[in-house]
Parts: sequence; structure tokens; C-alpha cells
Amino acid sequence: MTYTREDITRIAKEQNVRFIRLQFTDLLGSIKNVEIPVSQLEKALDNKMMFDGSSIEGYVRIEESDMYLYPDLSTWVVFPWVTENKVARLICDIYMPDGTPFAGDPRGILKRALEEAERMGYTTMNVGPEPEFFLFQTDDKGNPTTELNDQGGYFDLAPTDLGENCRRDIVLTLEEMGFEIEASHHEVAPGQHEIDFKYASAVKAADQIQTFKLVVKTIARQHGLHATFMPKPLFGMNGSGMHCHLSLFRGGENAFYDPSDKLGLSSEARHFMAGILKHARGIAAITNPTVNSYKRLVPGYEAPCYVAWSASNRSPMIRIPASRGLSTRVEVRNPDPAANPYLTLAVMLKAGLDGISSKLPTPAPVDRNIYVMSEEERIEEGIPSLPINLKEALSELLRDDIICDALGDHALSHFYELKEIEWDMYRTQVHQWERDQYLTHY
Repeated sequence: MTYTREDITRIAKEQNVRFIRLQFTDLLGSIKNVEIPVSQLEKALDNKMMFDGSSIEGYVRIEESDMYLYPDLSTWVVFPWVTENKVARLICDIYMPDGTPFAGDPRGILKRALEEAERMGYTTMNVGPEPEFFLFQTDDKGNPTTELNDQGGYFDLAPTDLGENCRRDIVLTLEEMGFEIEASHHEVAPGQHEIDFKYASAVKAADQIQTFKLVVKTIARQHGLHATFMPKPLFGMNGSGMHCHLSLFRGGENAFYDPSDKLGLSSEARHFMAGILKHARGIAAITNPTVNSYKRLVPGYEAPCYVAWSASNRSPMIRIPASRGLSTRVEVRNPDPAANPYLTLAVMLKAGLDGISSKLPTPAPVDRNIYVMSEEERIEEGIPSLPINLKEALSELLRDDIICDALGDHALSHFYELKEIEWDMYRTQVHQWERDQYLTHY
């Protein structure tokens, strides 16, 4: 919805809102907020709320810490799960004291990529995200365990799917907050779930992903459960993905649709796809940003680990769903829900735009099951693999000038530094698997 200042102050008074959370996202994708009493609402709407950016991952040094929160009025919502001392939310852009946008703000980075698309004639990028999650039981102190809430499988229902009531309450809460829910179901792995909401323009879609995560975790806790968007919480089971359905529009026209093409795809759709395939290894550190992400990207668990596309096969990284006309789109299947959605959409858009501007040829589709192909067959077919770990992904990121440019120097250097620390901590840690394998053998 579109709100004015007057709308917001009126609703806050009518609904007896006592506090407002000014939300933003750090470089690693975590939601942050400054909570203010409603008495400070006018000051916030005047873009005068300041915070210490040096305390936020990937932002600025302590000697340049003052930053300002500029609320996006269209993101106003009153949290429906708080009945007393009501709390509302505004998502903010980050600005420097001189009034310029902060170069390391993930939301701002996505907006910069969209401005490039607009200069190329694309007025809108529509995104339909599919973030999956697991529900685990909590202990008597409310701490998460690794005990699953159910043993259900794909599309199962109660009593096998014991997460059904929690999932239904999540859907109801999301609808109260303005989401249009299209489907809700149990996913393949025990304890795994998916709730699909309607596509939106890129910035709104990224905002919705962040709101979705907050709602899922909040409602799960009310049911005595812990919701996690960790990509691969359990060995031997499917991990959680965040497939992203992407399309570019010129006004009301879908630039990806061409009824004269055999597959109904325009040359722009094919070039866009070629760009994402070309830069797939370079964007992996952003779309799959954790050490754990690469435990999901292995053969046999429906997660794509090969850089290819198909209109009929779900094993490649990119699939073309069957819908055509205004619904023509490209489904990128490798991102996971640990990714920062703003950065993820920015780098995928930048990669696709590079494909369009360079008129990159699209490789032949791969309609075979890549998982059962030998390495020699994959080489013969020219099918590269995604990076096998975070370290390799970080190296590929630095080699890709287009993706580095999408992030900008500030975000790139801080993101790389934080992820190098994460990799080094993982690399030097002694894990239980090693003790199980080696402690008595040697």
C-alpha cells in the first residue's frame, strides 16, 4: 500500500501504537532495528533518526559512525501478534550525514542495480521468491534442539504433518500484514516447510523475504518451536532453498515473452539467462553465503550444483516454468534462504543485464538428469559446477568484475573480510566427524 505521513500518524493513534521499529538489514542479511516510542514518530518521518553504524556488520568504522534512517512509508505495518503496547514497523534506507545514500546499504545496492535496468528500458523487475525453512522442537528452556517436529514428506498433511497448525498461523499472520499467500505445504524433508507468496517488484520482494523470516520465527516460537532458514541443518536430508522467479518488464509488457519462439522466450530472456549462467560461479558467494550453504549444493538432494538450464528438467541451476504470457519467467534455483535478499537480487539482476547488453548466446538446454551423468559426460556437454565450498566461491567472486561492480567497493571489501573470517573459523575448528573418524583409528 501507499501511505502518507498523515496516514501513518492517524493509524498509529487509532490503533494505539506505542512503539515503532525502524528496521534495516546488515551486510550479512540479518534484520536490525532501532525501536522508538511513538512520541518520536514525527522525528523519524523527518529522516532525523540517527544510529551508530560502526556497531553493524559491514557498515563503517567507529570514527565515521553517524548514520541516518530514512523510512520507506510504503513498508508501514502494525505487528498483529502484539496486542498490548502495540508495535509497528518501517523499513529504512541508510543515509550518510551529508544526505547521500550509504554505499554499503544492501537495499541501496539493489536500488542501484534497478536504476541500471531502468536506463536499459526495464521499468520493473518482478521477483517470486520461495524461501523454505525447518521447524525443530525446543527444550524446556526454549532453546532450539535438532529434534524434528514431524516426520512428514512432500505435501503430507496432519497427523503426519505436525507443523500444519503452526504453518497455518504463519499464513494468517502474513495475510494480516498484507501478504497474498498463494500456497502452503510440507516440503520433502521431515520438518521442512514452504509458504509461497505472490511475486512483487524487486525491492518489495526483498522486504517481504525479510518480513517473512521475522514472522515465521515469531509464530514458530509461539508454538514452542524453532524455525530455521539454515540451508542444510541435517545430514542425509534435503536442504532449504530460496528459488527466485525473475522477469523484466517494460511498463505492462513482459520483456521475457515472445510467442513466436519455440519455448515462448524472447531473445532478452535468453541473454538474461546466459548472463546468470556466465556469472553463476561469481555470484555464488552472495546467493549461497555460508559454509553450510555448500552442504546443500551436492548431488542427490534436489539442489542444483551444476551450471545449466532447462525448460523441463529440475536438476540444472535454471529452470523455465511452463507459464507464458505475462507469467513468463526464469527460475534460478541455487540461492538459499541464508542469503541477503537485497544483495542476491542485485547480483542476479546485474548478471542478467550483462547478458542482455553483451548479447551473450544461451548454451543448449540440458534436459537429461545431470545428477546421473558422469564427470566425463558433464565435461563433454560443457556443464560447469558451482563452487564446492565458501572459500572457492569467494575466490570466484573476486574474479568477476561485473559482480564486484554490482556490490561496490565498500560492500565487497567488508563482505569478503567477514566471510574470510567465517571460512577460517570453520577451517580451523575440529568437528565431531573428525573425532568419530580418527580418534580411535590413529
